[in-house]
Amino acid sequence: MAKTSIKRPAELERTPANCHAREVLARVGDKWSVYVIHVLGEARAVRFNELRSQVDGISQRMLTVTLRGLERDGMVSRRVYPEVPPRVEYSLTPLGATLRQLVRGLVAWSGAHVAEVDAARAAYYARNGRKKSTPIIERSPRVHGRLAQLATSR
Repeated sequence: MAKTSIKRPAELERTPANCHAREVLARVGDKWSVYVIHVLGEARAVRFNELRSQVDGISQRMLTVTLRGLERDGMVSRRVYPEVPPRVEYSLTPLGATLRQLVRGLVAWSGAHVAEVDAARAAYYARNGRKKSTPIIERSPRVHGRLAQLATSR
């Protein structure tokens, strides 16, 4: 039987522009960037420790790395006030605010479909004879409660 090849969508062809787009997608699609963008979208300006307390589970180092990447890519602005000790605030740029609308949709979708994902996982584990995992909602109620709250606010 002949192997049929599936034509790759034009957006996925390897071109200099697409390689750069992949870098941007990697930045905005990582685990913490989506969460940070969503939390920053709820506030005007947030200090580092306040942001860290809002992003459940993130370490200080990972938040620093995430904020630097988002700042480098023009999605987050960092403002340093000349005080002792220095005060630093982070906020979304206009570019970051456009992405925030897409992130809000992803968060709303995930909140609306978490039960379906849990059911699909349970069915998968049943079919494949693997240990059943704890449902997402039971595993991290604080995170999902906060995400649901953020998704429905405003």
